[in-house]
Amino acid sequence: MFNVKTLNKISPLAVKALGENYTVSDDAEAPDAVLVRSASMHDMEMPESLLAIARAGAGVNNIPLDKCAEQGIVVFNTPGANANAVKELVLTGLLLSSRKVVDGIAWAKTLKGNGDAVGKMVEKGKGQFVGPEIKGKTLGVIGLGAIGILVANAAVALGMKVVGYDPFLSVDHAVLVDTQVKYVKTLDEIYAASDYITIHVPLTPDTKGMINADTLAKMKDGVRIMNFSRADLVVSADILKAVADKKLACYVTDFATDDILGEDGIIAIPHLGASTPESEDNCAEMAANEIKDFLENGNITNSVTLPNVSMAKSGSARICVIHKNDPEIIGAVCAKLSGNEVTGMANKSKKDYAYSIVDTANAVDAAAVDAIKAVDGVIRVRVI
Repeated sequence: MFNVKTLNKISPLAVKALGENYTVSDDAEAPDAVLVRSASMHDMEMPESLLAIARAGAGVNNIPLDKCAEQGIVVFNTPGANANAVKELVLTGLLLSSRKVVDGIAWAKTLKGNGDAVGKMVEKGKGQFVGPEIKGKTLGVIGLGAIGILVANAAVALGMKVVGYDPFLSVDHAVLVDTQVKYVKTLDEIYAASDYITIHVPLTPDTKGMINADTLAKMKDGVRIMNFSRADLVVSADILKAVADKKLACYVTDFATDDILGEDGIIAIPHLGASTPESEDNCAEMAANEIKDFLENGNITNSVTLPNVSMAKSGSARICVIHKNDPEIIGAVCAKLSGNEVTGMANKSKKDYAYSIVDTANAVDAAAVDAIKAVDGVIRVRVI
C-alpha cells in the first residue's frame, strides 16, 4: 500500500488512475509521493519517506528542484496535458489584442440606463474600438513545444503567416509542426518579421527578462505580444514604456502583476490558461500514472530532475539507484551484486545526476543493498 499526499484539490481521475493500492489524502503521514498543482513546496520539510513529487501541470517553479535532486526525490511534471487549454486561451488573447473587445465591453457597460438611446450611442461610439484582422498578418512563435506547436498550427488555419523559433526543437515535435510554419534560426528574425509575438518557453536564468527595451526596439512598431508562459519573461517597466510610446500596441498576459493592472494597452488575465475541467483531469491523471509507474516499477517518465528511464522487468528483483553522474558508479553497483545474475540493466544521465535500473535473477539481500548505499555518489537505493 502506498500513501499519496495532495497539496491542492486534485481531480478524482487521479485517485481512479492510482487504484486500490493507494491511499490518497491531504493529511497523509509519511507519504511515498506528493501530488501538487500550484501550492508552494519551497518551505516544506521533505519527509524521508518521500520518493516522488508529481506536478499536475508543466511549470515547476513551486517545487525546490535542487533540494529534491540532492535528496533523491524524483520530480515529475505533465507536459502537454494542458496544452489544448492554454492554446485556446492564447488564441483568445491573440484576438483580444487586435479587436479591442475588452475595452469595448467595458465602455458598453457605461451606457446602462440610457434606454432606447443605447443603440444610437453604440453606433456613434464604436469607432474608438476599431482593430485589425489577424488574417494575413505574421505571428512569431517563440518556443515550439507542446503548446507552441498547437498555437502555430491553429494560426496557420486562421490564415496567418507563422514563423517559429526553437533552438531545442526535438524530432518528435518537429514532425508535428505544420509545413507552412517557417522555421527561423534567431530571435532577431522573429522580432523583425512579426506583427504578433507569442512566447512559449520556460523561465530560466537565460530567458528571464528576454523581452526588454533592447529586444522591443528590434520589433515592428505596433507589435502585439502574448505571454502565457511566465511573468518574469518580460521586463514590466519596459513593456509599460513601449505601450506608452506606441511601440507596443497591446500586451496580453496570463500573469496579472500589480504594476501592469489597469494600464492602457495591457490585458492581464488571472492565470486561466489551464483552468478547464478537461485540463485538470488530463494533468491529474497523467501525474498519477507517472507516480504509479515509478513506485511500482521504478520507471521514470517526464521527470524534470532525472532522465527518462524505463525497462520491462526481467528478473525476480529490481534495484533502482539514483546517483551522481559518474560512469564508475554503475560498475561499483554491479560489483556489489556479484553472485546474483543481472538479467537487465538501464542507465541514463541528466546533467549532474543519473538513474540506473538493475534487474537480478534472484532476490537481493540486505547486505548487498547496504553495500550499494555505501558507494560514493549514490543518493538513494530502492528495491522493488
